[in-house]
Amino acid sequence: MLQMLYENLEQTVAVILFGIGFGILLLQRNLIRKIIGLNIMDTAVYLFLASMGYIHGRKAPIVVDGVTDTARYINPIPAGLVLTGIVVSVSFTAIMLALTIRLYRRYRTLDIDQIALLAKAEGD
Repeated sequence: MLQMLYENLEQTVAVILFGIGFGILLLQRNLIRKIIGLNIMDTAVYLFLASMGYIHGRKAPIVVDGVTDTARYINPIPAGLVLTGIVVSVSFTAIMLALTIRLYRRYRTLDIDQIALLAKAEGD
C-alpha cells in the first residue's frame, strides 16, 4: 500500500491539497480564507492534471533533430489545460478579492455570517 502511494506521490499530494482546500472552504467564515482555500483546491487540480499528463522518459513535444515519432513525446493537451486554468483562476481570484473589498467597505467585516445578518437587516 505504501509503495503505491510513493509511486503516485504527485497524485497523493494533489488529493491531500484538495482536501485541505475543501476543508478551509467549508469551515472558515472569513472571506479571505475562503479565497485561499479555493486557490489551494485549484492548485491541487493543476498538479493532478500535470502529473497525469507527464510520462516518464518522454520529452516536451518540440521536434528536435527531425524526430517525429509520437512515442518519444508527451501529450501537450494537459499542459495547455493547466495553463488555461491558471489564467482563469487568477482572473477569478482578482474578481473575488475585488468583491471582498467592496463587501468590507460596506459592512466593515469579512465574516460571512455577519455580512449575511447585516444584509438581511438592511433588506427588512
